Amino acid sequence: MSDPEIYDQIADSPFDDALSQRYLVYALSTITARSLPDVRDGLKPVHRRLLWAMRLLRLDPGSAYKKCARVVGDTIGKYHPHGDQSVYDAMVRLAQSFSLRYPLVDGQGNFGNIDGDNAAAYRYTEARMTPAAIDLMAGLDEGSVAYRPTYNGEEEEPEVFPGLFPNLLANGASGIAVGMATSIPSHNVAEIIDAATHLIDNPKAEPSALMDFVGGPDFPTGGVIVDSADAIAAAYASGRGAFRVRAKWEVEDQGRGTWNAIITEIPFQVPKSKLIEQIAALIADKKLPILADIRDESDEAIRIVIEPRSRTVDPQMLMDSLFRLTDLETRVSLNLNVLDATRTPRVMSLKEAISAWLEFQIEVLVKRTQHRVAKIDDRLELLEGYLIAFLNLDRVIQIIREEDEPKPVMIAEFSLTDRQAEAILNMRLRSLRKLEEMQLRTERGKLEKERAELAKLIESPARQRNRLKKDLAELRERYGPDTPLGRRRTLLEETGPAREIPLEAMIEREPITVIMSKRGWIRALRGHVDLAQPETMKFKEGDGPAFAFHAQTTDKLLLAAPNGRFYTLAADRLPGGRGFGEPVRLMVDIEGEGNIVALMPAVSGAKLLLASSDGRGFVTSATAAIAETRKGKQVVNLRAGATLALVRQIKDGDDYVAAIGDNRKMVVFPLSELPELGRGQGVALQRYRDGGLADAKTFRFSDGLSWEMGGAGGRTRTESDLNPWRAARGAAGRMPPVGFPRDNKF
Repeated sequence: MSDPEIYDQIADSPFDDALSQRYLVYALSTITARSLPDVRDGLKPVHRRLLWAMRLLRLDPGSAYKKCARVVGDTIGKYHPHGDQSVYDAMVRLAQSFSLRYPLVDGQGNFGNIDGDNAAAYRYTEARMTPAAIDLMAGLDEGSVAYRPTYNGEEEEPEVFPGLFPNLLANGASGIAVGMATSIPSHNVAEIIDAATHLIDNPKAEPSALMDFVGGPDFPTGGVIVDSADAIAAAYASGRGAFRVRAKWEVEDQGRGTWNAIITEIPFQVPKSKLIEQIAALIADKKLPILADIRDESDEAIRIVIEPRSRTVDPQMLMDSLFRLTDLETRVSLNLNVLDATRTPRVMSLKEAISAWLEFQIEVLVKRTQHRVAKIDDRLELLEGYLIAFLNLDRVIQIIREEDEPKPVMIAEFSLTDRQAEAILNMRLRSLRKLEEMQLRTERGKLEKERAELAKLIESPARQRNRLKKDLAELRERYGPDTPLGRRRTLLEETGPAREIPLEAMIEREPITVIMSKRGWIRALRGHVDLAQPETMKFKEGDGPAFAFHAQTTDKLLLAAPNGRFYTLAADRLPGGRGFGEPVRLMVDIEGEGNIVALMPAVSGAKLLLASSDGRGFVTSATAAIAETRKGKQVVNLRAGATLALVRQIKDGDDYVAAIGDNRKMVVFPLSELPELGRGQGVALQRYRDGGLADAKTFRFSDGLSWEMGGAGGRTRTESDLNPWRAARGAAGRMPPVGFPRDNKF
């Protein structure tokens, strides 16, 4: 039976309270012990524990490599009880020269590549620490930081690494916690040290003053930061912002006027394979007509070859298009959200982050000095005991030979401490020579002098600052701009946003002939061909011509549907003239059924007359009718039962409109009486008792109205006096002139 006292320990609690309390514990754990780096050493717990395990395995830069499985096993077994794959992934990132500006792990084997391929399993790869990791952990044995028990209490681990290497800004960090995230790009160590030295001398310096030393991020993959200095300074002043990073490229002359664009560096954290796929997709989808081909000729160094469509293409225009359409230009965010010295998360400015790091380094310096003073005091205590033994050597030997317990006798007779007496008893006989006494006195003198200097250092903040500047200068020599590792990789070149290149500028202008059948099959023949030739106007059985006109490959074509919706076709993407073409409904999403009302080039600056079957219309511009998507653009709002009847381009000089109805009555009125709209229903062109609009057109009143007579001769007739039909817009009109076509079409 169960113990009834168990039920006395159950406490009732509302579910939402219990859930929120437990989630809060998880959230705090994620923030403080997983995702955010510490401002003092720039490490997350998993990275710190990995390096600590490697230190205990003595994987120094000069030692032999050991299997990564050994490191991961020690890490998860002793310090970090999490998944082995996640720990190994963190270790791999520490070893990737394209992920970290200054790698902390020296890997041997397959640790992945910039194409995005994964590393080999940890049983195959080997690793040891880099000099940067040693610099980051310098001082761990000198009492500079506190240690805490590991998760099972069997071992100890440092709370933070005390080394002078500025890892937070040098290598950056990224992570997503609960309710917050961090994103810190990498920087150049020499620049950070210069800025830190300036802050040591000028603690109250303005944040903008640091921009004289830190130009911007320095990514491991190089590239070019194209933001202005003011934008970069504003991001660092607040700790939040973003940087526009572009690939580095150059033009390579191929001879005879031809050229290729060579990309030698790509933006940070952009997989090269994904980038090439993006550019290849532009070629396949014909979204960048001035681009012909892309090749990856990379080995250890990146070399991506971009081929233009022709030698006349402007290199800058091609690259601007690629910057806008692909990840050749990306935005790297800055969110300097870190844990401060009290383990509290907050967003810091660049000055605050460097200042917090300097405060920690001063604290480490003082603790290391105090630790050294304690060691000196211990040694001086023993030296004093040794010297007393030498001065009273015969008596000491007599006590040791005659007394059963010599230690208490020596302590009482010579006023020794327990440690001094124990040290004298443990001395070797060979140390009892005269030379040893002289060495002891010399050593004591040196230690006393060193202790006096260290005591001054502990008491003087000014000395501490000078010592820190000296140590920083020594570190800068190892990571200076003249060293292979310290040389700045990311260029700073202020450039505006990538230009919006019009499609016409990318397409080679060529003449074409556009033909569309009644059933909606469209094709484009090369050149301006004779539309009267039978072989030109060939269609499927039962089909026939609907629209045929000459155009250019740079044109955009307007297609009007009966429902008043306009669609846009790119002339350069029309199917070729072989065969019967393709259905236009595969290119745009035309709603409903019915014949196409109009198909024409969208001439820039041209005006269009739009009219519906119920006699309403208005004027619009060809530019306003252009649709940006396959779904088209609603231009004419139709009343119930009405359809779009016609679309006519208005010629220069046209000042009047002629409209004729199904009832064979015609009216003529000034074009100025029609409103110009971007979208609408329009106004009445003509009034009908029955039927609707048959046709309408614009013309110059002084030239009169002309129409074809029909027949084989192709004669036309012109009615010059139109005053009998001239009326206000919306009139009923009167019968047309004698000889007007019976189909009521102009």
